[in-house]
Amino acid sequence: MKEVVTCRQMKALDEKTIRGKGIPSLVLMERAALKVAEELEDLCTQQEKILVVCGSGNNGGDGIAIARILFLKGYECEIYFIGNQEKMTAETAAQWEVACNYHVPVTNNPKWDEYTTIIDAVFGVGLSRPIQGRYGEIIEEMNKVHARKVAVDIPSGINGDTGEVLGCAFHADLTVTFAFLKRGLLFFPGRMYAGKTVVADIGIYRSPEVPVEAWYVETKDLALLPKRVPWGNKGTFGKVLLVTGSKGMCGAAYLSAAAALKTGAGMVKIQTVEENRQPLQTMLPEAMVTCSFEEEENKKNLDWCDVVVIGPGLGTGAESRKRAHYFLSKACETGKPVILDADGLNLLAMNPQWRVFLNENTVVTPHLGEMSRLCCHPVEEIKRNIAETANAFAGETKAVCVLKDACTVIADGKGKLYLNRSGNAGLATAGSGDVLSGILAGVFCMYLAAEEPVDNGMKAALSVYLHGKCADWYGEKNGIRGMTAGDLTGILPQVLRENEK
Repeated sequence: MKEVVTCRQMKALDEKTIRGKGIPSLVLMERAALKVAEELEDLCTQQEKILVVCGSGNNGGDGIAIARILFLKGYECEIYFIGNQEKMTAETAAQWEVACNYHVPVTNNPKWDEYTTIIDAVFGVGLSRPIQGRYGEIIEEMNKVHARKVAVDIPSGINGDTGEVLGCAFHADLTVTFAFLKRGLLFFPGRMYAGKTVVADIGIYRSPEVPVEAWYVETKDLALLPKRVPWGNKGTFGKVLLVTGSKGMCGAAYLSAAAALKTGAGMVKIQTVEENRQPLQTMLPEAMVTCSFEEEENKKNLDWCDVVVIGPGLGTGAESRKRAHYFLSKACETGKPVILDADGLNLLAMNPQWRVFLNENTVVTPHLGEMSRLCCHPVEEIKRNIAETANAFAGETKAVCVLKDACTVIADGKGKLYLNRSGNAGLATAGSGDVLSGILAGVFCMYLAAEEPVDNGMKAALSVYLHGKCADWYGEKNGIRGMTAGDLTGILPQVLRENEK
């Protein structure tokens, strides 16, 4: 897993490297410029014409150094300086002097259509207010050009923490960011404006004095999922009880149960209403179905299972409330892991006193609307503060909070955050969340026979990544338009197998 930093953390790590380790800032700037130049050499031919648009801050200094390196390598490259020369940082002024000594071409009136590549080095991660006036006009002009567009560290105009557009923003095809991925490059719309993102090592590393609280999962991290032991039986690989499905809502129960089985759970039992028995047994004969809701039978079911999923298609009526309350409260008493999803969350919002049943063994999976009902904040406010919202809810309840959005945030209740990079717009389809609840249950079952324990936040992060990876895998082969939740369950074994090689 790789770290994700805030702008404040990045500045502190930068300072620790310069002041604490003694590496001059100009050396770091030169390394950053070399990394961007390397990426451009892989993309550009010597016949192309490159314009580097620079501001007066250190991001502009990076840009000036990039222009000089490319020019000396034989590229037709020009600098367009749009900052205030009197306000140049010391490092940018030094880079400007070096560029002048090497006679790097400078233009004050670029003919935009002549360039095949535009490099944005106007504003860095320190930008905190909207771009207006001349700067805004120039960035809009840069966006209009039919050329390859590359951003240095972060597209100008993107908030480095939230991904928000500050007035206007440069729309890049490629962003080369330095040392660590910034949160604003993961959250939308910043992630969209960044295009493909490359994290370049320039010699700034983690410091114990600057704790990092957020990470993102990579494909290779799926290797952390435990292998299936050859001597196991269906009990070894976990038993999942799903409290799901109200009358006429057996689809959600099916998708969640199928996903749990396809992820590798050994046995699945669906606790639902009688009307759902026949369709579920027809669609998913591998799952057991129970429609009894009596104390003795409920106790047997709870004793039998290793993980409980509560909510998909459950409904919020009186009977559904009784079922959810019973299994949530009893699971809390016995320490069983609970995945609380969909109507389970709606019932929790309707009965806030149930929060006493949430603990470190609970995973809640709200989308923005459900989160709004749980914390009584408007959706737009949550969207602007998604990491903070997930962290606050998890910290208050001790549950793992999987706050679903285009960039899902997983908060472990102990201060750790995981920001998910996998997935695509194909996941915006009915039943996708039900599949995730099943994957979560299946992944929790995987760890029952694992030699080394893994915290529930990590299990949830791997589950969310796997869910998104299925969407990416399917999208690459079939496109994302028309992707269904059933498509995701169908390819789960293939995606898992591909990452076990």
